Amino acid sequence: MNLDRPLTDDVVMRVATLDDAAAFAEAQVRNREHLQPWEPVRSERWFTTAGQVDRLEAQLARFANLEIVPWFLLQGERVVGAMTLTDIVPGPFRNGHLGYWIDSDMLGKGLATAGVQAVAEVADRELLLHRIQASTMTDNVASQRVLIKAGFTQIGTAPDYLHINGAWRASHLYQRILNDRPPGKA
Repeated sequence: MNLDRPLTDDVVMRVATLDDAAAFAEAQVRNREHLQPWEPVRSERWFTTAGQVDRLEAQLARFANLEIVPWFLLQGERVVGAMTLTDIVPGPFRNGHLGYWIDSDMLGKGLATAGVQAVAEVADRELLLHRIQASTMTDNVASQRVLIKAGFTQIGTAPDYLHINGAWRASHLYQRILNDRPPGKA
Protein backbone atom coordinates (compact mmCIF):
# COMPACT_ATOMS: atom_id res chain seq x y z
CA MET A 1 0.00 0.00 0.00
CA ASN A 2 1.48 3.34 -1.07
CA LEU A 3 0.19 6.10 1.20
CA ASP A 4 2.82 8.76 0.47
CA ARG A 5 2.45 11.39 -2.25
CA PRO A 6 4.55 14.26 -3.66
CA LEU A 7 2.56 17.51 -3.47
CA THR A 8 4.96 19.97 -5.12
CA ASP A 9 8.53 19.92 -6.40
CA ASP A 10 9.80 20.33 -2.83
CA VAL A 11 6.98 19.15 -0.51
CA VAL A 12 6.02 15.54 0.08
CA MET A 13 3.13 14.13 2.09
CA ARG A 14 4.25 11.01 3.95
CA VAL A 15 3.08 8.93 6.88
CA ALA A 16 4.50 10.26 10.15
CA THR A 17 7.15 8.33 12.08
CA LEU A 18 8.50 8.67 15.62
CA ASP A 19 11.62 10.21 14.09
CA ASP A 20 9.46 13.20 13.11
CA ALA A 21 8.58 14.15 16.71
CA ALA A 22 11.19 16.90 17.09
CA ALA A 23 10.42 18.47 13.69
CA PHE A 24 6.69 18.39 14.43
CA ALA A 25 7.20 19.97 17.86
CA GLU A 26 9.25 22.72 16.19
CA ALA A 27 6.43 23.28 13.66
CA GLN A 28 3.90 23.52 16.49
CA VAL A 29 6.02 26.10 18.33
CA ARG A 30 6.57 28.06 15.10
CA ASN A 31 2.82 28.03 14.31
CA ARG A 32 1.43 28.38 17.82
CA GLU A 33 -0.29 31.74 17.25
CA HIS A 34 -1.33 30.85 13.70
CA LEU A 35 -3.09 27.65 14.79
CA GLN A 36 -4.53 28.82 18.13
CA PRO A 37 -7.91 30.01 16.74
CA TRP A 38 -8.48 26.63 15.04
CA GLU A 39 -7.15 24.15 17.61
CA PRO A 40 -8.07 22.83 21.07
CA VAL A 41 -6.25 24.44 23.99
CA ARG A 42 -2.87 22.71 24.12
CA SER A 43 -0.76 21.89 27.18
CA GLU A 44 2.83 23.09 27.25
CA ARG A 45 3.92 19.45 26.82
CA TRP A 46 2.25 19.44 23.38
CA PHE A 47 4.95 21.83 22.16
CA THR A 48 7.83 19.51 23.18
CA THR A 49 9.48 16.58 21.46
CA ALA A 50 8.49 14.32 24.37
CA GLY A 51 4.86 15.36 24.04
CA GLN A 52 4.91 14.63 20.33
CA VAL A 53 6.57 11.25 20.88
CA ASP A 54 3.65 10.34 23.15
CA ARG A 55 1.11 11.54 20.60
CA LEU A 56 2.82 9.84 17.67
CA GLU A 57 3.14 6.54 19.57
CA ALA A 58 -0.62 6.56 20.14
CA GLN A 59 -1.35 7.52 16.53
CA LEU A 60 1.02 4.95 15.08
CA ALA A 61 -0.54 2.19 17.20
CA ARG A 62 -3.91 3.11 15.67
CA PHE A 63 -2.29 3.37 12.22
CA ALA A 64 -1.10 -0.24 12.54
CA ASN A 65 -4.82 -1.19 12.60
CA LEU A 66 -5.68 1.34 9.82
CA GLU A 67 -7.96 3.28 12.17
CA ILE A 68 -6.03 6.48 11.37
CA VAL A 69 -3.45 7.70 8.86
CA PRO A 70 -1.24 10.54 10.17
CA TRP A 71 0.67 12.34 7.41
CA PHE A 72 3.17 15.15 7.66
CA LEU A 73 3.88 17.57 4.85
CA LEU A 74 7.66 17.83 4.66
CA GLN A 75 9.90 20.30 2.90
CA GLY A 76 13.19 18.48 3.35
CA GLU A 77 13.24 17.67 7.08
CA ARG A 78 10.98 20.60 7.99
CA VAL A 79 7.33 19.86 8.82
CA VAL A 80 5.17 22.42 6.97
CA GLY A 81 1.76 20.90 7.61
CA ALA A 82 -0.21 17.82 8.47
CA MET A 83 -3.12 15.82 7.12
CA THR A 84 -4.83 13.27 9.33
CA LEU A 85 -7.52 10.80 8.34
CA THR A 86 -9.13 9.55 11.56
CA ASP A 87 -11.99 7.31 12.61
CA ILE A 88 -11.62 5.12 9.52
CA VAL A 89 -14.64 2.84 9.44
CA PRO A 90 -14.76 -0.28 7.26
CA GLY A 91 -17.85 -2.24 6.26
CA PRO A 92 -20.85 -0.55 4.68
CA PHE A 93 -19.88 2.97 5.85
CA ARG A 94 -16.32 3.07 4.40
CA ASN A 95 -15.68 6.54 5.84
CA GLY A 96 -12.93 8.63 7.43
CA HIS A 97 -12.69 12.10 9.00
CA LEU A 98 -10.12 14.52 7.58
CA GLY A 99 -8.26 17.19 9.53
CA TYR A 100 -5.37 19.34 8.30
CA TRP A 101 -3.27 22.46 8.82
CA ILE A 102 -0.58 24.32 6.86
CA ASP A 103 2.43 26.24 8.19
CA SER A 104 1.86 30.00 8.26
CA ASP A 105 4.92 30.47 5.99
CA MET A 106 3.36 28.20 3.34
CA LEU A 107 -0.15 29.67 3.08
CA GLY A 108 -1.46 30.64 -0.34
CA LYS A 109 0.70 28.14 -2.25
CA GLY A 110 -1.97 25.52 -2.85
CA LEU A 111 -0.53 23.02 -0.35
CA ALA A 112 -3.76 22.52 1.58
CA THR A 113 -5.74 21.81 -1.58
CA ALA A 114 -3.02 19.50 -2.96
CA GLY A 115 -2.85 17.67 0.37
CA VAL A 116 -6.62 17.24 0.66
CA GLN A 117 -6.78 15.96 -2.93
CA ALA A 118 -3.92 13.53 -2.21
CA VAL A 119 -5.72 12.23 0.89
CA ALA A 120 -8.87 11.71 -1.18
CA GLU A 121 -6.87 9.74 -3.77
CA VAL A 122 -5.30 7.52 -1.08
CA ALA A 123 -8.66 7.07 0.66
CA ASP A 124 -10.26 5.97 -2.61
CA ARG A 125 -7.53 3.87 -4.24
CA GLU A 126 -5.53 2.50 -1.31
CA LEU A 127 -7.93 2.43 1.65
CA LEU A 128 -10.98 1.66 -0.53
CA LEU A 129 -13.17 4.15 1.30
CA HIS A 130 -16.43 5.44 -0.19
CA ARG A 131 -16.48 8.83 1.50
CA ILE A 132 -14.43 11.25 3.57
CA GLN A 133 -15.79 14.04 5.68
CA ALA A 134 -14.34 17.19 7.16
CA SER A 135 -15.51 20.12 9.23
CA THR A 136 -14.44 23.74 9.50
CA MET A 137 -15.39 26.36 12.00
CA THR A 138 -18.06 28.57 10.47
CA ASP A 139 -15.67 31.53 10.19
CA ASN A 140 -12.77 29.57 8.63
CA VAL A 141 -13.47 30.69 5.08
CA ALA A 142 -9.99 29.74 3.80
CA SER A 143 -10.44 26.11 4.87
CA GLN A 144 -13.93 26.04 3.38
CA ARG A 145 -12.49 27.19 0.04
CA VAL A 146 -9.89 24.40 0.20
CA LEU A 147 -12.56 21.75 0.73
CA ILE A 148 -14.75 23.07 -2.09
CA LYS A 149 -11.76 23.22 -4.48
CA ALA A 150 -10.96 19.61 -3.53
CA GLY A 151 -14.44 18.40 -4.47
CA PHE A 152 -16.23 18.47 -1.11
CA THR A 153 -19.80 19.67 -0.67
CA GLN A 154 -21.29 21.20 2.44
CA ILE A 155 -23.85 18.90 4.02
CA GLY A 156 -24.82 20.91 7.09
CA THR A 157 -23.84 22.98 10.07
CA ALA A 158 -23.43 21.62 13.59
CA PRO A 159 -23.75 23.94 16.58
CA ASP A 160 -21.33 23.43 19.48
CA TYR A 161 -19.51 20.79 17.42
CA LEU A 162 -15.91 21.03 18.69
CA HIS A 163 -14.22 22.52 21.76
CA ILE A 164 -11.75 24.86 20.05
CA ASN A 165 -9.63 27.62 21.57
CA GLY A 166 -11.41 27.29 24.91
CA ALA A 167 -15.07 27.19 23.83
CA TRP A 168 -17.62 25.04 22.01
CA ARG A 169 -17.74 26.19 18.39
CA ALA A 170 -20.12 25.62 15.50
CA SER A 171 -18.75 23.98 12.37
CA HIS A 172 -19.80 23.54 8.78
CA LEU A 173 -19.77 19.87 7.77
CA TYR A 174 -18.49 18.69 4.39
CA GLN A 175 -18.22 15.38 2.55
CA ARG A 176 -16.65 14.06 -0.60
CA ILE A 177 -18.07 10.93 -2.15
CA LEU A 178 -15.09 9.11 -3.66
CA ASN A 179 -16.77 6.40 -5.73
CA ASP A 180 -19.93 4.34 -6.12
CA ARG A 181 -18.40 0.86 -6.02
CA PRO A 182 -19.47 -1.75 -3.45
CA PRO A 183 -17.64 -1.60 -0.09
CA GLY A 184 -14.01 -2.74 -0.18
CA LYS A 185 -13.82 -3.36 -3.93
CA ALA A 186 -10.91 -2.02 -5.94
